[in-house]
Amino acid sequence: MTTPSHRPNGASRSSDEASGYADETSGYAIDLQELEEELCRLGGVLAVRVVADRNGRPIEVHVLSDRTKPAKQTVRDVRAVAQTVFGLEIDHRIVSVAQFDNSTTDELVSGPQTPRQEARLRLVSVRFDTEELRARAQVVLGRSEREHTGYAEGSVAGVARPQLVASAALDALRQIEPTADAMHLASADITRIGKERVALVVVVYVEPPMEVSVSGSAVVRRGRDDAVARALLDATNRRMSRVESGHAAH
Repeated sequence: MTTPSHRPNGASRSSDEASGYADETSGYAIDLQELEEELCRLGGVLAVRVVADRNGRPIEVHVLSDRTKPAKQTVRDVRAVAQTVFGLEIDHRIVSVAQFDNSTTDELVSGPQTPRQEARLRLVSVRFDTEELRARAQVVLGRSEREHTGYAEGSVAGVARPQLVASAALDALRQIEPTADAMHLASADITRIGKERVALVVVVYVEPPMEVSVSGSAVVRRGRDDAVARALLDATNRRMSRVESGHAAH
């Protein structure tokens, strides 16, 4: 699976038609991980995997769902979210839906979580309030039906805002994932890459006697604070999966 961060403009029409993808979003690159996370928020959806071609265009969308609604309705919902949130037109022919009975779904939810299922950790909301010289960030993360709220307080200075939002997101994450206690926020900022504004977050994992730095990023679409929180999750998701897999192996 190839999922480059940017796809080139000016791709041939024939390649678009072959992939079942109508290119109406040449103004920005599609973040496939964000697309998967958004689709996982749909009712009845348990997991999503998007497969892309060499240019980053979705050519397959695989959805795992329960039977709360017909598969055709799930396909319509997938297309609606992709179009509304990302401006991405998805051909219904590239969307496949596999449905589980409720009993099987319960086993999946209660059983060991795979990295793809862990993607259901979602960003619910971000709030940033100021009062005179002090500021407070609030980030709400959700998993399944539960929500967890993280907070961070500090200076009202503009340069401190991304750090506060990322710290609040990490605070919420620590309430969900015990492995997050080993994380330290090193930096958080908004930068410009080409035509896009991108949130960049660096997190240090303490694994005595080593310290491992990892980064996460998210394109600014709904606002800078939202992108910073998503970048924090991007930096932590894969690393937590490795840590948990390592514990399970022992």
